[in-house]
Amino acid sequence: MADMTMARLHEVMVILYAVSLVFYFIDYLNKDRVAHRSAFWTLSVVYLMQTIFLVMYIFEMKRFPVLSLFEGIYFYAWLLITLSIVLHLFYKVGHAVFFLNVIGFIFMTIHTFAPMQIEQSPIGDALISELLFIHITFAILSYAAFAMSFVLAILYLLVYKILKEKKWSKQFNRLPSLQQAATGIKASLFIGIPFLLISLILGVQWAHVALDKWSFFDVKILGSFFILAVYGSVLFLQRSGKLTGNDYAWANVFAFLFIIINFFLGSKLSEFHFWI
Repeated sequence: MADMTMARLHEVMVILYAVSLVFYFIDYLNKDRVAHRSAFWTLSVVYLMQTIFLVMYIFEMKRFPVLSLFEGIYFYAWLLITLSIVLHLFYKVGHAVFFLNVIGFIFMTIHTFAPMQIEQSPIGDALISELLFIHITFAILSYAAFAMSFVLAILYLLVYKILKEKKWSKQFNRLPSLQQAATGIKASLFIGIPFLLISLILGVQWAHVALDKWSFFDVKILGSFFILAVYGSVLFLQRSGKLTGNDYAWANVFAFLFIIINFFLGSKLSEFHFWI
């Protein structure tokens, strides 16, 4: 029971850490005060839990946890969170805080679902299946966000066409304005990109601990990282002013087509994505 409780609490930490990353990503791109505060307090809960576990481990082992790679990874993740909180409170370096937490999340995930941890735990199979569940959940949530950006992009193009041709109809008042559609697209990307990044980190870790043989160059993996790069490029170009208006909307439409191709064709060609 104690092992199960500890495993659940560590999984909660990973999920909360992922949520804080989403808030930090939104704040990093949009300077959103609500997202900024939400990210900090969510991360603070993770930091408090991690510190409690660290202190408990020190008292249990009667030494500092740095004598093995497994212990060192946990301590390293704790140090990164400590450093990010200090930067958040005293230096207001948003870029550094965001990227530090991306690295910290990776190491926290490695620790929680490390092969050594799973082999030594009587609930190892449960940890593996739950890691896969979290990976798939974040992937589906990211696809949902990108689907929303696709729909809003279509509506943006439709509204633009109606305004240009001045062909009004009774349904026009039920359509969003160009500004509303563009804002919705941006919000969808703010959510979808970090969710997909988190899913890929968790997915690679799952493959490492659950599969005897797997390749990073698997079609589905490469396709997913390609999609992340595409959406990241779309958002970067939009924010730099190089992709605006109709071009921005069309970019989201074509990006979503890559998701459809990767979801169906990539899964069929993959060596271990068998659920299609």
